Amino acid sequence: MFTGIIESIAKVEKIEKEGTNVHFTFSAPFTSELKIDQSVAHNGCCLTVVAINDNQYTLTAIHETLLKTNLGLLKKGDLVNVERCMQMGGRLDGHIVQGHVDTTAKCTEINSMDGSTEFVFVYDYDEVTVPKGSITINGVSLTVVRSGEKIFSVHIIPYTIEHTNFHTLKVGSQVNLEFDIIGKYVNRMLNQRNITN
Repeated sequence: MFTGIIESIAKVEKIEKEGTNVHFTFSAPFTSELKIDQSVAHNGCCLTVVAINDNQYTLTAIHETLLKTNLGLLKKGDLVNVERCMQMGGRLDGHIVQGHVDTTAKCTEINSMDGSTEFVFVYDYDEVTVPKGSITINGVSLTVVRSGEKIFSVHIIPYTIEHTNFHTLKVGSQVNLEFDIIGKYVNRMLNQRNITN
């Protein structure tokens, strides 16, 4: 379980393929605090630490993960948002994030808002966003500003842009989305009710 509050940015140091799996090696400021089998969200995708070597650690992504997230697009030197799992008794500063990426979205607009920056995303998936609702983008807990059919926008403050990989996004960039878990259950129940009526 995560909160969507990014701890740090990790850098891709090495990418190795093994069958349909890919082993990603990263460097991050908290590498010395990690343990084997620990869960760490990378761009919002929960992965397990399988090896640690000095200031670098390795995780393995299976084929299904690579298909449903933007991790398969990573190259050596790329930056990802990272967050270790939340601790019981700690503050939930963002919202409840599972680390289970639902789909990817494409950035279609980046607009200056005189103090913040608007990012607009489109996606092809059967979940909805609502204005003032929660959304996780590349692991970052954010609030939806505008919402339409398979399109939404968020406004990002300068601090968040500087301390996450949002500063690397361009029009056309692909990001990971995790929709709000409560919204997903409500949407599923409503769809099931419509099917049975």
